[in-house]
Parts: sequence; C-alpha cells; structure tokens
Amino acid sequence: MTKYIIRRVLQFIPMVILASIVVFFMAYLAPGDALSGENLDPNIPREVLEERREALGLNDPLHIQYFNWAKRAVTGDLGMSMHHTGRSVSDLIGGRLENTLNLSIFSLFITIIISIPIGIYSSRKPYSIADYSATTFAFIGLAIPNFFAALLGIYIFSFGLGWLPSQGSISAPNLEGLDYIASKLKHMILPGFTLGLASTAIYMRYMRTEMLELRGSDFIRTARAKGLGNRSVLYKHTLRNALIPIITLLGLEFGTLLSGAVLVETVFNYPGLGTLFVGSIQNRDYPVIMGINLILAMTTLIGNLLADVLYAVADPRIRYD
Repeated sequence: MTKYIIRRVLQFIPMVILASIVVFFMAYLAPGDALSGENLDPNIPREVLEERREALGLNDPLHIQYFNWAKRAVTGDLGMSMHHTGRSVSDLIGGRLENTLNLSIFSLFITIIISIPIGIYSSRKPYSIADYSATTFAFIGLAIPNFFAALLGIYIFSFGLGWLPSQGSISAPNLEGLDYIASKLKHMILPGFTLGLASTAIYMRYMRTEMLELRGSDFIRTARAKGLGNRSVLYKHTLRNALIPIITLLGLEFGTLLSGAVLVETVFNYPGLGTLFVGSIQNRDYPVIMGINLILAMTTLIGNLLADVLYAVADPRIRYD
C-alpha cells in the first residue's frame, strides 16, 4: 500500500507541472492584457503604460514569463493583481476560497445524504412507484441546466415563499456565534442544492444500477446460501462493493464542484472564487485568472489522488504491489 501511494504521488508531480503550463498558456493566448482593457483610463500616456508593462515583465519572452511565474507560485506567491491595486493574488483568492470551499462541501454533503439512500431504496424496490419517482427526479436533475435551476429556486423559495435568501453569504456583517453559522447555512441552501443537483441525480442512478447488478453476483448468492440475512447481505456485502465506483466519482466530484461554482456563485452573487473569477475576466486581471485556474486544477488533481488512494483501501486488488 505504501509503494502504491508513493507511486501515485510521484505521478502527481508531472501532472501539476503540466497543469501549470496549460493554465499559463491559456491566459497568454487571451487577447490583450490588463493594461490594454476597455476599463483603462484613456488619459494615461502610452509611454507610462509601456513602462508599467516592462516593469511587470509583460514584454519578456514567453518562457521567461512562465518560469518566473512558476518559480513564485511554488512558494505560494501568485503575483500582484493588476486591477485590485496593492492586493496580492494570494490574498484575493484566500479571502474568497473559504466561501467556495464551504459551498462545495455543503453541496457534496447534500449529494451524499440524498443520492445514496434513495439509490439503495430504488434498488430494493425496483419498478415501484418510489423507484419511478426517483428516476423521474434524476432525469429532471440531469436535464435542467444549473442557471435555470438557480433562477427557478430563487423565484419559488426567495421571491415566492420568502423562505431563503437569494444573494450573498450572510445576512449582516456583525453576526456572531450560532447566529453567524445559521445565517451562513441559510445562504448556502439554494446555491448548494443547485450546485449538487446534477451530481445527486448521477449518483442516485449509479447506486441503483450497481446495487441491482451486484444482487445477481456469485458472491451474493454464496452469502445467501450460507444463511446470511437480507440486512447482512445488503449492508455488509452488496453496499460495500457498490460504493467502490462511487468513491472514485466523489474524489473527482470535488474539483468539478469548485469549477461549477463559478456559474452558480455568479447567479446568487455569492462572494466566492466564482464571482472573483468572472470579475477578473471582465477586467483582464490575468494574474488572478491564472491563480484561480491553478487552484482549481490542483484541487481536481488532489481529489483524483485521494480517490485512487481510497479506492485502493476499499479494493486491495488494485494496489499492484
């Protein structure tokens, strides 16, 4: 097991380097830079802009720019924002990352507590009214785009019923203790459900299919032949094996949730990485764009690494040692 983890960590390093190259070149291929945007003061002399561009290293050869950026990024220095004067990219991302992580974890929690129990129940009662209802919900969850689900949720639960807030991450800035926690949770319900809607539908169908397939397996028939009860066969043998592919998907899901939060946070005006990312694109603030993309890529790779390790823990056959 130790060799397997070391091997996977060593594979992780070149993938991080490749991700950083892709992130940097994607930003480079974008038109213009922060000193040529429409929001720039037109009265600033061209000579001043050129001096500023030279000082920021924007006139250096491409490989020199990448090397300098990557060298700083290794130490946690992602550079200075070109739009938020005097603010480092690390500070800007750090100020928003907590909200996005909270929202993603909350969404993942909702996905797990809804999809797995319903998937298990559907597999125990296939082709029943409950199973058809769950299937209908899954198809609707997959068919509705995130932005439409967000607008529908705001219309019904915020404007119609007035149960949940439609914007922000907290009701008032001076809240403390339980009031602060309750306000944060209340503001995460609508965006959290919206963010996890498609994933909930997918895991529900995965769980149902895996459980149904495993029920006809030889080792399940052997377990029943030994006289084990239905509950023991279901939870001790069937469920454990059905969760193995779900573990892999959950590891990948976290990075996907962070990426998907860009759109959902924008609709709900939720102060996370998503709104910062959209604002940075509008202002051509490329250091911030590259920093956020790098964080999202790293999160996806780390989620993949954790999924592989958990997969090896659940199924010793893939450890290769």
